Amino acid sequence: MGLIERVFRGVFGDGRNVIVETAQVFRENAEGAAVRQAATRQQSMQQFASEFRVPRVGFFDRLMDGLNRLPRPLLAFGTIGLFVVAMVDPVWFSTRMQGISLVPDPLWWLMGAIVSFYFGARHQAHSQDFQRSIAQTLARVPTVVANTRALQALRFDTPQVAQSSPSADLTLDAVTPASNPALVEWQQRQTQP
Repeated sequence: MGLIERVFRGVFGDGRNVIVETAQVFRENAEGAAVRQAATRQQSMQQFASEFRVPRVGFFDRLMDGLNRLPRPLLAFGTIGLFVVAMVDPVWFSTRMQGISLVPDPLWWLMGAIVSFYFGARHQAHSQDFQRSIAQTLARVPTVVANTRALQALRFDTPQVAQSSPSADLTLDAVTPASNPALVEWQQRQTQP
């Protein structure tokens, strides 16, 4: 009983599974991979959610946004309609234009001011929303810079990435470009006819 127990303890000793640990050297642990993939998906979804988050607005704000989208298409289609009417019924169109010529200049100025204020206020509201989104993006810059630096530190040509013991030779080899004999031979063959 003692011999068999020692053999099992040697193979599966101390509550560990040596076979599983050895197999993980040759094949990725599927459970661990699933956990990592789930974490990656969750982080991606959180990033997308924060990127495309729309601020909650009430019914009145949505109604006003909908109404604010009407004047420009109506003005464009109205202008096209005037051209069509001028071609279809020139007498009717000329009669209307004669009536418009009687509108006093101050009334035209007032209409211009109202239209300018309307579109100006809409433009200002949208530009403020744009500025707010830029500020939110700029607030994320330090995190992006830190992540980029951390990723750059993991490049293959960075000294001691593999956590080897500090060695001047290893550091020098990592930062000094070395010649590649196979590449040199290939380049020589390419230049020869």
